[in-house]
Formats: sequence, structure tokens, C-alpha cells
Amino acid sequence: MLTSNKITEIFCSIDDFTLEFVPKFESHLLGVKKRNKPGKLSLSEVMTIQVLFHLSGYRNFKTFYNAYVCIHLRSYFPAVVSYNRMVELTRDSMVPLAIYLKSQSLGRCTGISFIDSTPLRVCHNRRIHSHKVFDGLAKRGQCSIGWFYGFKLHLITSDTGEIVDFMLTPGNVDDRKPLQIERFIKKLFGKLFGDKGYLSKELFKNLFFRGVHLVTKLKRNMKTSTVTPIMDAILLRKRAICETIIDQLKNIFQIEHSRHRSSANFVTNLFSALIAYNFCEKKPSIRVNYKDSGQLFLPL
Repeated sequence: MLTSNKITEIFCSIDDFTLEFVPKFESHLLGVKKRNKPGKLSLSEVMTIQVLFHLSGYRNFKTFYNAYVCIHLRSYFPAVVSYNRMVELTRDSMVPLAIYLKSQSLGRCTGISFIDSTPLRVCHNRRIHSHKVFDGLAKRGQCSIGWFYGFKLHLITSDTGEIVDFMLTPGNVDDRKPLQIERFIKKLFGKLFGDKGYLSKELFKNLFFRGVHLVTKLKRNMKTSTVTPIMDAILLRKRAICETIIDQLKNIFQIEHSRHRSSANFVTNLFSALIAYNFCEKKPSIRVNYKDSGQLFLPL
């Protein structure tokens, strides 16, 4: 439910960012015609409306804008424009949303992180050959529930439920590939917990030398000469926190649907949904209160 305090909080945070970002961004534009006449809706208002959509509970943006923003939020956005014009303005907010998400909205690493990936389907498998919106961008991939056509969203979350970082790749990219990219893991330290899809000796060594201990479950046919510490075994069972966050992003914040009519619309919807999630007061989290005394306890 959108409250007055929440709307004000989101707008003030985004507006402070745009006041500093827009002059620097426009100073680096080359060969682009600038609009001398200011628009009715400012960039911060457009970005705020996009974020509020994912917190409102509406299932599609058109109904949210026409039935809620233009009627019930007139006092917050007195200079609302038509829906067609609003769709055009959302395309221009793609870069600011990305910069705001990466620089202002993501959480920090606490030393205990969880990683997982989820498919973002853009159409039904029967319509792959006729799908044109993401032609050349989306790819066929396979997950635990079968084949799909679309993208993969790779998420790194903390034990407090915050999104530490994310990466969007085509659907055929291996789950271990993003962990080989420097900018994706530069914020990580401590322990990183993942499923069996992240098993790799080479990946474990590379992350270990960077100060990140990758902990995964072993396959049934694998043998090991070491014993998994009890705390690592417990936290491996808490990996469901990442799956809970993904479930909320899909079912509440609607990062996955087949109504996109352009790639820019898909990206701005994803960015605004991730920003909206980070504005939630209650996030899935686990309590970690552990102190290693170096002692070995055996059952009686």
C-alpha cells in the first residue's frame, strides 16, 4: 500500500540523484539535440511513477497510470501527461534508472552472501519462432523446470535480504560465467553460498584468492576428504532466502511477463522493480549470531 511518507521518501531520494546526475550526463552528450522547453513531468517524477507501480499491487502499468496516478495521485503529480506520452518518457529514463540502481539503491555485502539465477521468459515456447521483440537478444536456455526462451537474472543477496548486485544475461549463459566477471564480484568478501550449479574447482580457486569462499553442496557421486563446518552446512540450508527474493520479484514486482513491446521497456521495468524492492521495509532475512571458538563438539 502506498502511503504519503513512502511516496515522499522515494521521490526525494530519486530527485536528489537526478539533480546531480542530469547536468553531468548532458555535458557528455555529443551531437544530441537538447530540448529547450522543459516537459510537464520532470525526470525524477517519471522515475518515481515507475517505481511506485511495482509497489502499488496493480498488474499492468496502463491501468495503474490512468486509474490511480491520474486520479488519486494528482496532488503529488499535478502536471500528468497522457499515457502515450508517459510511455515515451519512460524510454528516456532507462539510463538514469540503471545508474541510480547501481550507485544508490543496491545493498552492501555483509560477509555472508547467497547467489542464484532465475529465468525471465519473454514468451511461451510455442511462440519462439514468431517472437520478434527480442529477436537476436533472447536465447534458449534450460533450468530446473525445463527449457525456456528469454534471459537469466543472476542475483547476489545478503543475509539481511538486500540485493548486493545483479546481472542480466541471455538464457543460454552458464550460471558460473558471471562470477568470472570482475565488476560482478568486486563488492564481495567472506562466504558465498550457491547451489550445485556453481561447482567448479577453477572458479573456487579464483574466488578464494580474491577473499571469497564459495560454498556449495556436493553431488552424490563426488567424494571429499574434508568435513564441512557446521555453520556452513546450516547456512547452505538457508539458501532459500535467495529463492524467496526471486519469488517476490516475479509475483509481486512483476519482473517477468510477456507483454513487453520493446527491449527498452523490458529493461526499465526490471530496473524499476529492483529499485522498488529495495524500498520495501520488510525483506526476507535470516538471523546469524555465530562465534567460532575453535572447539569441536561431538554428540553424546
